[in-house]
Amino acid sequence: MKGNDKLIAVLNQLLADELTAISQYMVHSEMCDNWGYEKLHKAIEHQAMDEMHHAEWLIQRIIFFEGAPIVSKLNPMKIGKSVLEMVTVDQADELDAIRAYNAAIRLAQEADDQATADLLRKILLMEEGHVDWAERQSDQIEQMGLANYLINQTHGAAG
Repeated sequence: MKGNDKLIAVLNQLLADELTAISQYMVHSEMCDNWGYEKLHKAIEHQAMDEMHHAEWLIQRIIFFEGAPIVSKLNPMKIGKSVLEMVTVDQADELDAIRAYNAAIRLAQEADDQATADLLRKILLMEEGHVDWAERQSDQIEQMGLANYLINQTHGAAG
């Protein structure tokens, strides 16, 4: 089915955002694993997997519209040098994603494409969950201090 060219372009931009997020989360996850923060490693790895699903769904939609998914484009990554910096940059990127998905939903509605709007809403809700997770991490760091927070992220910590 031939799709709306403007919407296909926006879906490809969202795809670039998701592919970038996958790479950024994987680097952050592996850094946490290297530092011995097993719980953070697993949590961030799970978010990368969510982003992989988002990319897959966007690719499927672009192909459905007879468009060409652009998988070679990545945005600049923001790799944190510490756990706090990782959480902060990931949270900011997720807030940007929420804005982008809301704008894309409006475009899909203007194009009278409810199925695409529904898919974008599904992804939006998952992105909001990522922001909520990052906010919880920031709150915990602030409330218990970075050292105590990091102790709780190790394999042997209660939880």
